[in-house]
Amino acid sequence: MDRIGKSIDLLMETYSSFGMVNHSGGANLPGRANIARIVGGLDELLFPGFRENQGLDHSNLRLVTAEKVNHLALELIREVEKSLAFSVREGTLSCGHGGCHAAAELIVGSFFEELPAIRHALSLDMEANFRGDPAAKSVDEVILSYPGFRAITVHRLANYFWNAQVPLIPRMMSELVHASTGIDIHPGARIGESFFIDHGTGIVIGETSVIGNNVKLYQGVTLGALSVKKEEANRKRHPTIEDDVTIYSHATILGGDTVIGQGSVIGGNVWITESVPPNTTVYTSAGEQVLMQRDR
Repeated sequence: MDRIGKSIDLLMETYSSFGMVNHSGGANLPGRANIARIVGGLDELLFPGFRENQGLDHSNLRLVTAEKVNHLALELIREVEKSLAFSVREGTLSCGHGGCHAAAELIVGSFFEELPAIRHALSLDMEANFRGDPAAKSVDEVILSYPGFRAITVHRLANYFWNAQVPLIPRMMSELVHASTGIDIHPGARIGESFFIDHGTGIVIGETSVIGNNVKLYQGVTLGALSVKKEEANRKRHPTIEDDVTIYSHATILGGDTVIGQGSVIGGNVWITESVPPNTTVYTSAGEQVLMQRDR
């Protein structure tokens, strides 16, 4: 037991020396379990009846929706307030005269006003998934079981909070879905309409990526940075993918100045660090990378 007591003393020393302690009380950070529960509740709001065990009908849908919105709003306000207070302590944000609670109420209120637009965007993503995958038997199957659709659903939620400059929570949301699907989308990435991730495992989409409409990605695609230097954190480091582009499995596209032109097809296992003109096919043949510009 003396050894156990000594180990406790040594642990306490590391708490003083290295920090990494989330103190209880008003100054604590948003909780992982709380964010996971909130994301689950928002998923139920976005897709009523698909996540719950009990059935829904038109007679009780409004009542159930109102109860969920009010409950989730209170939970979100608490977690957003903690996040904002964290940035105030770090000196990177001011909550203004009303304080962080009032700021959190404004952000969460605006978020729920935005949910119908998010749901519309997800309906387009759902249709893109159904059209793009011959194996999909119904849109219901997409909602219930497609990891790529799950990833874009959480991203569209997290992206709202990222754009609202809420710290911590957007990354917590994105890591929840990363852990369950293997798809890593930074909440800062800008993604257009009708986005389709096929299979999805191992996809990485960096913070400053810009993705247009009707884009399709297969498993293992990386939209990454050429450099990971900390001083470049505020620059565009990740590529731009224009409308109607398909990128096949394990392609790697790097760099903030790299643009994949509209209508292009990027083959599997290619490595791209320079822009590709519109309507171009890039593939490997006998170990060599080939660019083939198509007729418009």
